[in-house]
Amino acid sequence: MTAVTNESVLLSIRNLRKEYRPGQPVLKDISLDIDASGITAIIGPSGTGKSTLIRCINRLVDPTAGEILFEGQDLAKLSGQALRQARRRIGMVFQEYNLVERLSVIENVLSGRLGYVPAWRAFLRKFPAEDVTRAFDLIDAVGLNEDFATRRADALSGGQRQRVGIARAIMQNPALVLADEPTSSLDPKTSVEIMDLMADLSAKRGVPIIINIHNVELAKRYAGRIIGMTGGEVVYDGPPAGLKPDHLKHIYGGEDFL
Repeated sequence: MTAVTNESVLLSIRNLRKEYRPGQPVLKDISLDIDASGITAIIGPSGTGKSTLIRCINRLVDPTAGEILFEGQDLAKLSGQALRQARRRIGMVFQEYNLVERLSVIENVLSGRLGYVPAWRAFLRKFPAEDVTRAFDLIDAVGLNEDFATRRADALSGGQRQRVGIARAIMQNPALVLADEPTSSLDPKTSVEIMDLMADLSAKRGVPIIINIHNVELAKRYAGRIIGMTGGEVVYDGPPAGLKPDHLKHIYGGEDFL
C-alpha cells in the first residue's frame, strides 16, 4: 500500500475500530492520512465498512477505539459544544440528500450556517445578509439558477436535490467534505454531472473531498487516490492507475466482479 507523504495532512486516522456488536468489528484498526486537497475515493462491497468509516469521521457514528485527528483535535474524544464546533468544519453530502423537504432551496442551503448563528436567528430564519448573498451565489455555482431558490425541496429531481446538498455542505465553509454514496440514487448521466460538480468545487475552492462510492469507473475517473476496503480493512491505497484487476478481485471477492 502507498502511504501519503505530503506534509499538508488534514486528517489522520489512527487504529480506528468500530464494533456494533462486541467482538465483531466492522472497522478493524484503520489508519489513514488524508491530504488537504483533492478527491479520495473509498471503494468496496456493501457491508465492508465504507459508510461507517465516513460517519465515524464526523461522529455520526461513535468509534469503539482509535483516534481521528482533525485540525489539532481528536474528534473521537469530543462531545457537546466542542464536537458541534468541530463539525462546522466538515461538510456532509448524503446518498438520500437529507434535505428538509418542506423548506425552499435557499433555506436548505442556509441551513449550512446553523452552526454559526445564534439559535434564535436560525429559528426565525434571520440569517445575516452576507450569508444570504453567499447562498444565492452557491445555488448558481452548483448549476441551479436563482429561479430555483424559492422552490420547495420536494419539488426537485434527484440530481437537483443533490446539487442543493452540495451547496449546503460548501455553505459551511468546510475544511473537509465527506460524501456518502452521493451518486447511488442517480442515473448514470446525472452521476457524472454530480461528480463533475464536486471535482470542480474541490479544485476551485481548495476543499478536499472523501467520497464513498460504489462505481469503480467514476472513482478512477475523478479521484486522485483510491482506498479499497474489504472485510473492514484497507487492502489497497494508491493512485487510480495502480488499481489492477487483482486488486479488484481481492476487494470484491472473486472473478464475477470483472
